[in-house]
Amino acid sequence: MKKRISVIGAGECGPDVEAVAHRLGTLIAQNGFDLLCGGRMGVQRAACRGAKEAGGFTIGLLPGLDFTQANEFVDVPVVTGLGHMRNFLVVKNGAAAVAVEGGAGTLSEIGLAMKSGIPVVAIGRWSGVDGVRAARDADEAMDIVLSLVGR
Repeated sequence: MKKRISVIGAGECGPDVEAVAHRLGTLIAQNGFDLLCGGRMGVQRAACRGAKEAGGFTIGLLPGLDFTQANEFVDVPVVTGLGHMRNFLVVKNGAAAVAVEGGAGTLSEIGLAMKSGIPVVAIGRWSGVDGVRAARDADEAMDIVLSLVGR
């Protein structure tokens, strides 16, 4: 079974952050991982698009009970009906989590991952949080992930 990398981050983002998330998704697929995320828009959509364009596989854990909430690049949409509580499932099912910007929801995922012993790599905003490994860009983030969890 392939390892999964959780991508967490902003539900809405501008083109610069979208480009970082897209690159991250591409690298996740190219390194043989499945991509796991919240399955919706922003960073999640951009990362899924990058993974799909690189031939990867994507899983989206949705907050509601409607499969159509998933972005078009999610291979397996999983409805949870859990709202924000699904954040725990997003990080707990990954070998590592990579945060790309984001707000309170992303911060909750970072905390849940750390409490669960899941390594967290942050590109940008969250790099100053104790225990979070900082990366300048998607390529460095993937290098860190590979050093932590292998392939």
